[in-house]
Amino acid sequence: MSFSYRSILAKSVKQTSFIRSGIQQRSYGALRAVAASDPRHDHTVHITSSRGVTITHDPLLSKGTAFSLDERERLSIRGLVPPRCQDMDKQLLRVKRNLDGCDTPLAKFIFLSALQDRNETLFYKLLIEHLEELSGIIYTPTVGLACQKSHSIYRRSRGMYFSSQDRGRMSAMVYNWPHDEVDVIVVTDGSRVLGLGDLGANGMQIPIGKLSLYVSAGGIRPRAVLPVVLDVGTNNQSLLDDPLYLGMDHRRLEGEEYYDMVDEWVTAIHSRWPNALIQFEDFKYPHAYNLLNKYRDKITCFNDDIQSTSAITLAGILASLKARGKEQTDLSEERIVCVGAGSAGVGVCEGIIDCLVAQGKVKTREEAYRRIWMLDQDGLLGNNAITTNEPNSFVQGAVRDTPLDERQQSYVKHDMADRLTLEQVVEKVKPTVILGLTGIRGVFTEKAIRTMAQHTEKPVVFPLSNPDTHAECTAEEAFKWTDGRAIFASGSPFKNVEMPGGKIGYTNQCNNSYSFPGLGLGITVSRASRVTPTMFLETARVIADLATPEQLKQGILFPGVSKLRDIALAVGTRVCDVAYEEGVATATLKEFELLSDVVENSMYKPEYVPLVYHQNNH
Repeated sequence: MSFSYRSILAKSVKQTSFIRSGIQQRSYGALRAVAASDPRHDHTVHITSSRGVTITHDPLLSKGTAFSLDERERLSIRGLVPPRCQDMDKQLLRVKRNLDGCDTPLAKFIFLSALQDRNETLFYKLLIEHLEELSGIIYTPTVGLACQKSHSIYRRSRGMYFSSQDRGRMSAMVYNWPHDEVDVIVVTDGSRVLGLGDLGANGMQIPIGKLSLYVSAGGIRPRAVLPVVLDVGTNNQSLLDDPLYLGMDHRRLEGEEYYDMVDEWVTAIHSRWPNALIQFEDFKYPHAYNLLNKYRDKITCFNDDIQSTSAITLAGILASLKARGKEQTDLSEERIVCVGAGSAGVGVCEGIIDCLVAQGKVKTREEAYRRIWMLDQDGLLGNNAITTNEPNSFVQGAVRDTPLDERQQSYVKHDMADRLTLEQVVEKVKPTVILGLTGIRGVFTEKAIRTMAQHTEKPVVFPLSNPDTHAECTAEEAFKWTDGRAIFASGSPFKNVEMPGGKIGYTNQCNNSYSFPGLGLGITVSRASRVTPTMFLETARVIADLATPEQLKQGILFPGVSKLRDIALAVGTRVCDVAYEEGVATATLKEFELLSDVVENSMYKPEYVPLVYHQNNH
């Protein structure tokens, strides 16, 4: 591969020590000029047909106190805003001071939501400048609490709701959205929100939070994103009983009725925005897989929980190999235990299998499956024909509460008894890596982790469930139970751990916020007609290669969250490149244009641009 993606990151953060010599970047000759909708054209001037209070109340157009005197005159807002013009720097000072005065994460979430509702440019400028501090407010872990309380803290509608009462009307409804150009849509049915379960229409906060990261980290234009809830009802009785709940007050649609409604929505969306990327988010198992398999070869879409989570987890494992003095190609020597056999657990493991096969050290996919031991709520996916005399094991012929599906069957260990406990599996397998994707606090027991640490010098412990209150173990527990030797990564952020003797146990956030912004950027810039498996594999490889040798020695696997925008640029460039390599890119570039420059210049930057009124804008 001729690119060096750590060099792209280095360029963007001015870390010249990262830059490798002899880099050649792909360029494309004899191609038609870019289309008029190219996002690089957004940085000059904006023509609007709005004037007066409509301008000041439009979050995409409002500048608050930063309108120039000329703008106030031509937009008919003179006298409608305070007389003194203040630039964005002073506005940032004001909002940050007020934000710091909020005493709880939820209060900060509400404050930031209000800012986004009145001035999106200022909101994204603040977010980008304080990404490490605020990403945990607009997304996990705080967004989980915001979802639970969404119907109580509701202030203003954002995004679109398609409910069971809208059947037969969705193709007309999509034209209620005011923007003709939509690049990225994040949609949920609220059936499996983080590790919190069924939150129904309250799940809207998840697409809003994801798209805030698409814009701030991935550089997608704010007016080109659309958060969506498919309200098919809820089985959460507490919500159904709550008079303030804003979603449909019936139990969830299931079966053919459910899939017919989703299909009507997909058809309606695709009819108006055929080039938009659709990200399926927080759909429960097996709907998540069924929808992905139905649409992945028909439209531009992916499932974040299955595929994007898989990419960042694989990146963490590959980086951990380097942190242990190994090569990424040594993946086939790892013994991986995955606790969690739902859509996220199976999806993560399928990404690992893809990488094992691509590396070529295993001959078949079936051989790759032997490197992973998977457990569900009942225990190991094993052979119920095998008896065991061990205590706390299940008897021969016992029937599971839920039969395994075809995807889970691939992970069945025919040489081990079914439903062995985690402690029993760890004792037998002696894993080097343990993954948690259960959404259940405390699944990683002290005995299991201590046993694991007896057999491997640097145990790789990844409790990946969100929010932090649902993590399989805490960072403090992982370092304590491994005598400070763990390589630790979690879905939600944990603070570094100070251990006896002053040693620091460094934590990593193995969250898909590292992967999906760059994926969306590359897919959008290339106008990819499909999202391919190679895009996720290459995303993992790029991210795994970004930490410095010094960071890896300390157990730091990724650059900090403050570098998400730079990481998205590196990932987006490679994803865009893959789209052209695999023939799914439909965008055309100017003659001899460097792809990395195209991607970087396409990224939205939150800056005020001059507003010009034109009555016949349409």
